[in-house]
Amino acid sequence: MTYPQAIDWLYDLRLLGSKFGLENPRQLAALAGHPQECLKIIHVAGTNGKGSVCAMLESIYRAAGYKTGLFTSPHLVSFRERIQVNRELVSEEDIVRQVVEMQMRLQHFQKDETPTFFEVITVMALEQFALEKCDVVLLETGLGGRLDATNIVNPVASVITSIALDHQQHLGETLAQIATEKAGIIKTRVPVFSTSHQPEIGEILRKIAAEKKALFELIETEVDTCVEGKHQRQNAALAQATVLGLQGIFPVKDHVIAEGLANVHWAVRGQIFENENQRLLIDAAHNPAGAEALCQMLQGKIIGQRPTFLIGMLADKNWESFVDKILSVADRVVCVPVGSERALSPCQLAEECRRHCTHVIEAKSLEEGLENVKDDPFVVVTGSFYLVGEALEALGLADAVGERGLNEWTMSKQ
Repeated sequence: MTYPQAIDWLYDLRLLGSKFGLENPRQLAALAGHPQECLKIIHVAGTNGKGSVCAMLESIYRAAGYKTGLFTSPHLVSFRERIQVNRELVSEEDIVRQVVEMQMRLQHFQKDETPTFFEVITVMALEQFALEKCDVVLLETGLGGRLDATNIVNPVASVITSIALDHQQHLGETLAQIATEKAGIIKTRVPVFSTSHQPEIGEILRKIAAEKKALFELIETEVDTCVEGKHQRQNAALAQATVLGLQGIFPVKDHVIAEGLANVHWAVRGQIFENENQRLLIDAAHNPAGAEALCQMLQGKIIGQRPTFLIGMLADKNWESFVDKILSVADRVVCVPVGSERALSPCQLAEECRRHCTHVIEAKSLEEGLENVKDDPFVVVTGSFYLVGEALEALGLADAVGERGLNEWTMSKQ
């Protein structure tokens, strides 16, 4: 089997959709020899910031000399971004080997019970980390927490980042319902670290932790980090508190924590690219809470002229509220399509943008949109993980490998 053939097989799994439940990933992990049982895992859930916190924790522990495993989603360009050891992408050869093994394991399942793409890659990641003998694994949930495939693990700590309205069609219509789903990663007597929330959410998390006899620590401070934004300083404080709370398992000196937070690499989270004529900020904000955080970050960067926004979004996101929050700081807007089956049309997006901004343009493609903004001094690209991944490729900031389609999913009908 070649690597392209392995990717094609993963594409076929994607067509099965996604579903909630732990039976399949547990059975699949059992067939793989229970790799999660030999790993020390920090399990991270939340609406926004969970990938950033994973990246911060990874940077700290790697700076301390620990061998790290990092599992995050979605990927921006390459599928291999999802599984990393010491921030090195898993090799194509390892993906091929694992796919061959998974094909054999899936023969143990009835056709209508075949594990989904995310269930398969979760076990692939855990198996890779066990094979590599990682000292610490940073494991990000895919969607929710309670019934997410990653929740088959028994971690050394549970971390819950900020919680906001997103994926309501799957997790519940209220913050309380969403918080309860996220809190499903809390395990008996496993410490929980969480960031500041609305009082209602904090109480839900605290109550569930108490029921599980789990130590609960709420972090309400900020810590300096190289990643831009107040929300990232809050994420850094959460990462730091987690490391301090786990000193008995993973000792780390204070100056190493600071070093790790000063050297975090986490793409398209307020990432700035500059040349002689333009400052380009790329951020993966894709829901109203993310828009609010981005807007707050931009307030300190607007000197003179406001930025031009190049925006593309998915139709199943709360795009009206996103636009309402983000365009308060916009000079003009260019609406572009996103390369996704779930894309919102630029026409529909532009119609909403015109309620908030007088200078709005529709572009037929990302390339046309980038051409339109090439002479603008300050441009912000945002609205979707899909869009920012496309933008990195279109701008020559990442190699085009044609694997972003693996991010597509729908709920399974199984």
